[in-house]
Amino acid sequence: MLRARFTTEMKEAMKAGEKERLATIRMIQAALKDRDIEARGNGKEPISDEEILSLLQKMIKQRTESAGVYEQGGRPELAATERAEIAIVESFLPKQMDEAETKAAVEAAIAETGAAGPKDMGKVIGALKGAYAGRMDFGKASGLVKAALAAKG
Repeated sequence: MLRARFTTEMKEAMKAGEKERLATIRMIQAALKDRDIEARGNGKEPISDEEILSLLQKMIKQRTESAGVYEQGGRPELAATERAEIAIVESFLPKQMDEAETKAAVEAAIAETGAAGPKDMGKVIGALKGAYAGRMDFGKASGLVKAALAAKG
């Protein structure tokens, strides 16, 4: 599903002459091809849409870090390029959950897994990743899970 969307969006970017968007989509497809080759080498199927969403989030995180480094280094033009790529990559992700939705999902996952304390954090995060891949910021979610489990345990 996402793979077809990348191809369609790439064709549209070519027709519209959107060089930055085209370059970013090609970069996504190259990363995707690398992951598929790696999976094939391990005897696995091509990566799933959930894994693609995870890959996109990783790309966003890398670009966010790079933009920060460029800004600190006095290179605002490179930081702007990274931020433009972030916006394009984010356009392929589903709508991100807001803080209230994330808190509700964390509470539901804790109840669903029967987590009783901080030692159960991995179980709760695993349940959240399975249910909300691509829609939740797991960096923020892990802080919420940790706080909620600390209160329990």
